[in-house]
Amino acid sequence: MSSPVSETGRALGPGDLEVAARAALSGLPGMGPRTLAALLDGREAGEAWGLVTSGRIPPEVSARWARSGVTDRSADWARKASRVDLAALLAAHDAAGIRLLVAGHPHWPVRLLSDPEPPLILCVRGDLMALGRPTCGVVGTRSCTPDGRRVAHLLGRELAEAGVTVVSGLALGVDAAAHRGCLAAIDADPSCGPPVGVVAGGLDNVYPPSHVDLYAAVAGSGALLSEVPLGIRPERWRFPARNRVIAALSDVVVVVETAERGGSLHTVEAALDRDRIVGAVPGPVLSVTSKGTNGLLADGALVVREAADVLMALGLVSGRRGSRGDGGRPAAAVAAELGEAAVAVYGAVGSSGTPLEHVVAESGLGLGDALHALQQLAAAGLIEDCVGLWSRVGV
Repeated sequence: MSSPVSETGRALGPGDLEVAARAALSGLPGMGPRTLAALLDGREAGEAWGLVTSGRIPPEVSARWARSGVTDRSADWARKASRVDLAALLAAHDAAGIRLLVAGHPHWPVRLLSDPEPPLILCVRGDLMALGRPTCGVVGTRSCTPDGRRVAHLLGRELAEAGVTVVSGLALGVDAAAHRGCLAAIDADPSCGPPVGVVAGGLDNVYPPSHVDLYAAVAGSGALLSEVPLGIRPERWRFPARNRVIAALSDVVVVVETAERGGSLHTVEAALDRDRIVGAVPGPVLSVTSKGTNGLLADGALVVREAADVLMALGLVSGRRGSRGDGGRPAAAVAAELGEAAVAVYGAVGSSGTPLEHVVAESGLGLGDALHALQQLAAAGLIEDCVGLWSRVGV
């Protein structure tokens, strides 16, 4: 397939074409992650884009529409696609400081490499090194109580102080409170764990609009992520899809407050599907906003009374980065329990800053396996990340 030429006259190389076509496809009306996966099954994005622009929809996509009772969108997709200049789309994201990543990129989040339903593209503003630490998703209702807001803020602050990355959806209520707590910790100590926000619309479509400053602060201290390109509104159906990404990026997911059928339970389901630890904050039995969390606790969720409960689940026993309840055992013994890859990576990390490429070369592992082992060792408190350089703790 020849590389298309945009209206600007710029020809796209294979790499740019793959990224641009995925971004453009993800922004089409009704294009959720599962439909996009069906469209890209067995074909490159450029080929899929060519099918869409000509109105030729693969049978597996048509079958999904038929099963869901969705009207055939082929004509609408072709019409919308005909207005998209792929090179201009790339240029717009570049001008906005947004990187478009697909799996295989060196900065692709390790936790998504083996995910059962990974994003097929990520739009990123900020630094994805924020995901090189232990992570905790903090979620809950938009209509939280004053106590729920205080708890979320305190969790966000104390987790960040312990070096944990706080992941949330930047919604009203619990999400925003958790990230504001995290940012308060960073204001006092820039080495604290950063925030990562996962949103349902394009990164230029702040929702709610009152969070424009919060979006900027999260991007400035950590990272903002979306599965859709600029210009896409956060339609209602996109939030459950967004929630699975929050779950996938979190080692532990904590629900602060949620109603009995609250939207946060979508995140819980996605977390359980991925064998993530799920915790919940107990609340008054007569409170509507605690019915969901109390139900999770009745079903066996981790009881989260304070940040220390989460740190224990992460293998960190206090608010001090690098601590671990290992009874004083040698670090090599702790690394051995994590497997051969962790042992190889621990041997490659020095007492002063060691770059990732050195770790990969010295350990003999692939990039994905090395990153996974680094995260395991960091969660165990044996190493720490300082602006992309890895060092042993306590050496």
